[in-house]
Amino acid sequence: MDFLPGGTATYLLLFGLFLAAFAARSALRTARVLRLIRHGVLAEGRCARRRTVDRGPDTERGYATEYVFAFRTPQGREVEFTDASPTLSGFGAGAPVRVRYDPSDPARRATVAGPGAWWPLLKPALFALVLSLFAAGLLLGFAAMGG
Repeated sequence: MDFLPGGTATYLLLFGLFLAAFAARSALRTARVLRLIRHGVLAEGRCARRRTVDRGPDTERGYATEYVFAFRTPQGREVEFTDASPTLSGFGAGAPVRVRYDPSDPARRATVAGPGAWWPLLKPALFALVLSLFAAGLLLGFAAMGG
């Protein structure tokens, strides 16, 4: 690690901070979903479609599945949004779901997480936990090296 000023200690610090930033982002997503579960408006919706997204040639798994959900607000506005699948095994197009959304911005603040569909909440929470543990380990390593 001689290519960085400070060597290994600098690497531990930078990589630890990088992971901490992603952990914070996932923790914020978890908090937003929890807030929607507690205070969001409930609506009946459906899985509008599943789409395959190309992640690019440099990834191990070149494609990802995105789920697009749709619901209608009480004012009659049709809203579509993407979210994680409500289950680990995936979800079919046309399947009914319960949507919780923020009436001030339903297209950007909506989720299918809630009773019976916890994966959209657990996924970012687990990601935040794992990244936090790795970041803490790297930052502790940096501190132990006298950085």
